[in-house]
Amino acid sequence: MGGAVLLGGCRMLLDGGLIEGKALLVTSGRITAVLADRSLVGVASHRLPSGAVLAPGLIDVQVNGGGGVQFNDDPSAEAAQAIADAHRPFGVTGLLPTLITDRPELMPRAIDAAATLAAEPGSGVLGLHLEGPFISPGRPGVHRHDFIRRAGEADIALLEAAAARLSPGRLLVTVAPEEVAPTAVARLVRAGAVVSAGHSAAGIEAAQAGFAAGISGVTHLYNAMPAPAGREPGLVAAALLAAGVRCGLIADFVHVHPAMLRLALASPAGPSMFLVSDAMAVAGTTLDGFQLNGRWISRRDGRLMDDQGTLAGADTTLIACVRNMAFGLGLGIERALRMASELPAALLGLSEVAGRIAPGQRADLVLLSGELDVLGTWRAGQYAEA
Repeated sequence: MGGAVLLGGCRMLLDGGLIEGKALLVTSGRITAVLADRSLVGVASHRLPSGAVLAPGLIDVQVNGGGGVQFNDDPSAEAAQAIADAHRPFGVTGLLPTLITDRPELMPRAIDAAATLAAEPGSGVLGLHLEGPFISPGRPGVHRHDFIRRAGEADIALLEAAAARLSPGRLLVTVAPEEVAPTAVARLVRAGAVVSAGHSAAGIEAAQAGFAAGISGVTHLYNAMPAPAGREPGLVAAALLAAGVRCGLIADFVHVHPAMLRLALASPAGPSMFLVSDAMAVAGTTLDGFQLNGRWISRRDGRLMDDQGTLAGADTTLIACVRNMAFGLGLGIERALRMASELPAALLGLSEVAGRIAPGQRADLVLLSGELDVLGTWRAGQYAEA
């Protein structure tokens, strides 16, 4: 059993609950067994702090930057790796570097970067999120209006090829369902992409048509989409009523009021909702701002804003959102952690290899204090202290 290690001594998030008295056998970067907490002959035993929590590593499917690096500025493998490493001390062992609406020539570069790193299990890069440019001109958020465009045949073909290259589930594409035809959505889904609705002015009929065509997610629910009204329920209402649709939530208590988070979680779609950070370059730094597509984004009072006061991503980390949900909203540790591990893995179709503690899963793990401070992480079985 050379190369194996036994991790035990603390509570573990197993099957949705915090369990005592168990240990993990990790071999060659994979969890090979969940055992009673005892040493095995010939296996190195790593005793973890008794008050700690061992959980699946966090998965963030919307990460624009970190450590002073913005993916739009440099959509390269080196930049994506730097971003993944910057978020690792915050418990993230797998993420999608996110390219927001930009010049067309950046998209193939981002695809190449993600494909290179996704082939390396210990990189922390699972794939790629393309947030735009096929979004609503009326709901751009901080995306540059002059880069927003309709998807042509060459664009759809490029995304189909990228989805096949990244393997099923590792390409996430955010589109406005009223701007991309259902037939194009269906083509992307057949190619293996995960399609999410966002930055959209869609009415409920257009949103439901998108869901019927294969849209399976909603990008940062409530943000960059109209608020639901009595006669115009829109994308928000369509999403809340669709039990099979997985909605991302930015739980920094800035982007979404806690009361609206509670409403979302109580809806038919609530059990499938997951957390995202929407983090930018300043994450993990003391920087007071950064450049985004030629505009200065200021960091102040827990917000990232351009000079018009438009929010530009979030000044948060995924573990901070987990703490907000667990303690601020009172969901408890177990559900909050699942919303940042098991549920985003399910969105990407990676449940067999990521997001849970179970035999056969990659050993992507996070060690947390009882207050959910990160103590250390494992990526493909390799440990790093936070």
